[in-house]
Parts: sequence; C-alpha cells; structure tokens
Amino acid sequence: MIKPDSLIFDMDGTLWDNVNSYEIVWNRALEILGYDTRVTREVLIGLMGKEPRALLNTIIPGVSIENQDVLFDEVIDQYQKLVPDIKPTIYDGVYDGLEMLATKYPLFLLSNCEEGGLVNFMNHTKTTHLFKDYMEHGQNSQPKSFNLQLLQDRNNISNPVYVGDTDSDSRESHKANVPFVFMTYGFGDTDKYQLKFDSFNDMVEHYMGL
Repeated sequence: MIKPDSLIFDMDGTLWDNVNSYEIVWNRALEILGYDTRVTREVLIGLMGKEPRALLNTIIPGVSIENQDVLFDEVIDQYQKLVPDIKPTIYDGVYDGLEMLATKYPLFLLSNCEEGGLVNFMNHTKTTHLFKDYMEHGQNSQPKSFNLQLLQDRNNISNPVYVGDTDSDSRESHKANVPFVFMTYGFGDTDKYQLKFDSFNDMVEHYMGL
C-alpha cells in the first residue's frame, strides 16, 4: 500500500467509546414514546457502525418508517440534552496521536452518526482545529462509500485511507476503492483490511514513520 495523502477516521469504536451515553438516550426516547423495548450496551455495541435505519429495524422491528423516524428524532433530541454531561472513554493515544498526525497529513472524519454528531465529538475533545472536513450520514442519508468519495472530491485528495473498526466500515471502504485500516480494539471484527493495529499509538507510529 502506497503512502496515503490523507487519513479519514471513523468515530465510534475508533476514537472513543460513547456507548453508555447512547444507551441512556435510546432508553429515554423509547420510554417517552411508550415502547416497552429497552436496549443494553451490548446490543448497541453490536449495532455500531450501521446506518440509523438498520439500528431502528433491529430495535423496533415491524414499526412503520414514520414512527421509526419519530423515535430517532427523539433519540437525537435526548442526546443533545445529554451532551454537556457525557463521559465517553477517549481511547489511549488519541489526543496526542491526532495532534502528531495533523502535522503530516490532512485529517478527516466520517461517521454514520446523526447530523451534528461529529461536531459534538470535536467540541467535546477540543479537536476541531485538527480536521480539515467531515461528513455524517445525517447530512445526506448516504452510505459511507458515497461519503468517502464526496470527501475526496471536495477536498481534492486522491489516496486516502479509512481508519475504522467494523466489517461494515471495511465493506464500505472497499466499495469506494479506499484502503481500510482496521483498529482491532473497537466494536467489530473483519478479515478484510490492508493494515490492522491493536492500539491507536501503533497506528500513529506507523504513519508518522512513512
């Protein structure tokens, strides 16, 4: 694999673990709207990286799209209320590693989160200055493969890698012809990757050495 001209990062399971917050807001929303269903951290971890419709079809199967959308809107509303008090786990090496990588590569963010999710991440971690651009599923409802190409086109980058943690990340990268870098400590598993790392620090060391 040739040296990349940019690094594009997934958020959940790659840069932080914020699943405990997601568990709180999903269950608040389900209760507010009168659903008997409740979700656990384990269930949500299994759904990380998937587009919102896949989450909704799993958590409240058989419910109309309209009612699913009402639930998801409530989840987003509850999350925005919780944002000042969230206590995510930022993976070891992320703060210093991103600072180092940004001196050598343009950095980008790409997630299947709701609109504003990556902004919340950057604000919470105070890393906004490190990223050149970002793209969220909630901005255009398109899959990661589409948004990977969008980021390339509008930022004039031709040889990025996508750094993520799930098989769906791998598959979407493949569709976009973008090499996939697998972070094994995250929420998923895959055997389809160009490189893999067991820690963020290991990944930083590799790319700083190129």
